Amino acid sequence: MSIAAFARRIELETRPIHPDTRVALDKRWAELPEHAKTPEQLLGKCAVGCEGTHGVFPKCNLTCSPCYHSADANKVRIDGNHTVTEVTKQMALLRQIRGPRAHAQLIGGEVSLLDPKDHRDTLKTMRAVGREPMSMTHGDFDYEYLLATVLDEDGKPAFKKVSFAAHFDSLMRGRRGAVRPKSEAELTPFREQFTKMFADLKKDHGVDSYLAHNMTVTPTNLDEVEEVTRDVLAMNYDMMSFQPAAFIGDDRRWKENFEEVTIDAVWERIEAGAGQKLPHKAVQFGDPRCNRHTVGVMVDGRFATVLDGDEPKDIAARDRFLSHFGGMIFGDIPTWALTVKVIRAVASHPGDIPPLIGLMSRILKRAGGTRAVIRAARKGKVSFKTFVVHNFMDAEQVKPAWDMMKKGIVADDPKLKETQERLGACMYAMSHPETGELVPACAQHSVLDPIENIGLRKLLPLEPRGERRTGISNGKADELVAEGGSRW
Repeated sequence: MSIAAFARRIELETRPIHPDTRVALDKRWAELPEHAKTPEQLLGKCAVGCEGTHGVFPKCNLTCSPCYHSADANKVRIDGNHTVTEVTKQMALLRQIRGPRAHAQLIGGEVSLLDPKDHRDTLKTMRAVGREPMSMTHGDFDYEYLLATVLDEDGKPAFKKVSFAAHFDSLMRGRRGAVRPKSEAELTPFREQFTKMFADLKKDHGVDSYLAHNMTVTPTNLDEVEEVTRDVLAMNYDMMSFQPAAFIGDDRRWKENFEEVTIDAVWERIEAGAGQKLPHKAVQFGDPRCNRHTVGVMVDGRFATVLDGDEPKDIAARDRFLSHFGGMIFGDIPTWALTVKVIRAVASHPGDIPPLIGLMSRILKRAGGTRAVIRAARKGKVSFKTFVVHNFMDAEQVKPAWDMMKKGIVADDPKLKETQERLGACMYAMSHPETGELVPACAQHSVLDPIENIGLRKLLPLEPRGERRTGISNGKADELVAEGGSRW
């Protein structure tokens, strides 16, 4: 490599905002519906949105009511080669359209049904194109499976950090030790045990982790959200995500009137569990009817939000950051390169330093003051926490709304028009290399999953029982699953 080429490479690696990121962000903003182009909108300003896989391992060995997978999902076998191949294709398109960096969920059915090596290879594939992968799981696997996934054949860490999202709620059937839980409290030990595996991973092998806790909410467990929030806040989860159930997926598992559970009702109970108000209006991902979130610092049981929508100085600092630093990539970058990035960014906008220092001082004040933060830090009781509610839409509206959008038709019906607006502002998409398009998650699950799984039944038919592969993926999950679970 010539000196000039090396210099260009270093300049690009340390440029505050990568040019490919700038192009992707501008494209994202231009494609947003007008109603979503608000000052608090993060899509197109500092984020392109989250990404997810589809059609790569639809099978699961637990049953849930409700479940957003189609009725054919469990009639498709797990095939590691198929998973790696398809994820590679999907991630390549996402890199092309969404730029060099984004968060992507390795999602389908149950990720721990993948052979550990296939799981590891898939994560490597995602990272190779700048994706920060999060493995989506029900959490019912053993420490041995985690080690086999995270460590290479020589027993050395294949990753510096891994991200997992574990789904726990009393609507799930077949979990070992809690086949038919009668309450959310019954699952508390399992939630705790999941975090312990990753604490052991850090202690034994030095691998860091980011953990999310997911929970589906229906009228049955709505009033238990407060208790779950209180319990999980004391655990080592970085994110708490709640999803009000929608009429989507396998209609055999629709047992209640999900319309009773609104995004406001869920948020109120999260606040009750946190013991304080959780400001969420300062920033927005996509459509506010779909997503609500807030991020802050937990200091010895006290949550200090990073941005308060009712504080003008916070909003001014937000606007400066989004205008000048939105799109900067901080993750998975060498320390030296990140340091130079920050220096170049600050040098370009020195007037932003006082407002950002002021924001930090207000966060410290909300956390109880500098001394309180220092005391909590010494006790290991300072951590970042994110609260999220994702409100999915019913298939009954998504199917016709999506069909009209594909034809360029704006719906007259108010409900369908709202659905089109929400789909247009979706912050969570799946890629389709065969068509070159990105599809909103609700459209994927309502319209495309059923069709895909029918095709996958032919491509990856279930193996005869006598020929099933066995492994360490889920303890006894390769044998008959516990009562209520699915079978190979």
